[in-house]
Amino acid sequence: MSHIAIQATGLVTAVGLSAPGSCAAFRAKVNNPSETRFIDSTGAWIVAQEVPLDKPWRGLAKLVQMAVMAIEEALQDVPRRQWSALPLLLCVAEGDRPGRQQGLDGEMLHRIERALDVRFAPQSALVAQGRVSVAAALAQARALIAGGHAPRVVVAATDSLLSWPTLSHYDQQDRLLTARNSNGFIPGEGAGALLVGPATGGEGELVCSGIGFGHEAAHVDSGDPLKADGLTDAIQASLAEAGWQMHDFDYRITDLSGEYYYFKEATLTLSRTLRQLKDEFDIWHPAECTGEVGAASGVTVIATAREACIKGYTKGPRVLAHWANDGGQRAAVALRYGAAP
Repeated sequence: MSHIAIQATGLVTAVGLSAPGSCAAFRAKVNNPSETRFIDSTGAWIVAQEVPLDKPWRGLAKLVQMAVMAIEEALQDVPRRQWSALPLLLCVAEGDRPGRQQGLDGEMLHRIERALDVRFAPQSALVAQGRVSVAAALAQARALIAGGHAPRVVVAATDSLLSWPTLSHYDQQDRLLTARNSNGFIPGEGAGALLVGPATGGEGELVCSGIGFGHEAAHVDSGDPLKADGLTDAIQASLAEAGWQMHDFDYRITDLSGEYYYFKEATLTLSRTLRQLKDEFDIWHPAECTGEVGAASGVTVIATAREACIKGYTKGPRVLAHWANDGGQRAAVALRYGAAP
């Protein structure tokens, strides 16, 4: 199996408008919560992590602007005349996400191309799978590159939970973090982009050695007993592709954003997959700084891993990244900084 590598990244979050800036904030545990224009069911202002831009963009326009900023950062070292040879795999909220923005499916790709004044390669596509979107897009990018259909691929993601239909749904479900509810998340927004190419062993490459997927029947809204079957399947599939064991990883980075259910799932999965004792096995979750950012969490996690490896503050070169959707979809990616094994 051919390996792909993350060659460059871009990030736009509530705590930074670039990948280095955002990741420095993650390392320092900086967050930027503020009151929104919305009130919850108790009459209190809903707090969120909002991206501060120089114009008051809202809705689809803000999703486009954040994506454009992230893509431009990820492609800053690629001559603009070469951009049209790159497919853009754009990751967005899943189709059944409450309050999902109108126009994501039919307009987003074209609006981003117009804003960038470029037409990406014909293999460009929308990946509407929420938090697992970036893992799915990496699998698609690997197939495109291995099949000779593209020299490199841009994987981008943009998402926001800061609309009243979305916030009201999660408020009614008692899933927002509030003064009366500690078992919840702070809603957020953001965007990111990855430049993906064949693994060459070059400086600054984060190699994707394995990708796996699973489905959890006992998803967060099901009420069924959680055994973490879906995430276990996803991680084991990524391990099988990489040829590693769970104890080979040096640390983990995930999309955990504050809800007990997902922390429990990660703990159960670890108990089912780790067969050799480790003195420590860190788990990082950038959402403690960005809030819950939906599809953008995929790029946030991977950009965090790459920046940490480049700056040298990791426990080692191998990292497990994993994500979970409310609907039960699970994904895991085995990453290694440096040459593909």
